Amino acid sequence: MVKIKKGSTRTAEIPTSSMADIAFLLLLFFLVATVIDVDTGIGLSLPEYVPPDEQITAEISKDRMAAILINENGDVLLNKEVIAIPQIRQTLIPRIESKIELPKNKKLIVSVKTDRKTNYNLYIQALDQVKAAYAEVKEAYSKTTFGVRMLDLNEEQMDELREKIPIIISIAEPESVK
Repeated sequence: MVKIKKGSTRTAEIPTSSMADIAFLLLLFFLVATVIDVDTGIGLSLPEYVPPDEQITAEISKDRMAAILINENGDVLLNKEVIAIPQIRQTLIPRIESKIELPKNKKLIVSVKTDRKTNYNLYIQALDQVKAAYAEVKEAYSKTTFGVRMLDLNEEQMDELREKIPIIISIAEPESVK
């Protein structure tokens, strides 16, 4: 006959001594393996804030201005003429080139104005076309003046290029909709 002790029951135990190590390794794995998508935004240099009472207004001749207006329907106007977004670059290039030899206060100013309900993608596409026009003119100037691509210029040559062809884009405030 086998005697069984009263009060002593077998219990199953799970060893938990390495549980913290496993949790730490899983956490580390997911932190390293996860890709976080970061929006970079638009690379624009904004001017310093000037209070309205200290702002100075200046008259600008129409031959210095290239006014781009994008309405809420997606229509793009360049100097009050309807234009397709891909044509902006081709239209601006000759105007930028014609102002290269002029002093800085006579360079082309590109004004981009939108309606408050304008599709944001159209606005970005228009800005891209303006920047592409400036980049194409800078590249051509670099090749003809220095004989090398713009990426291969030294710092002194880049400064001269920036002075000859400054990117002047005015982002006009949308008018309020009531």
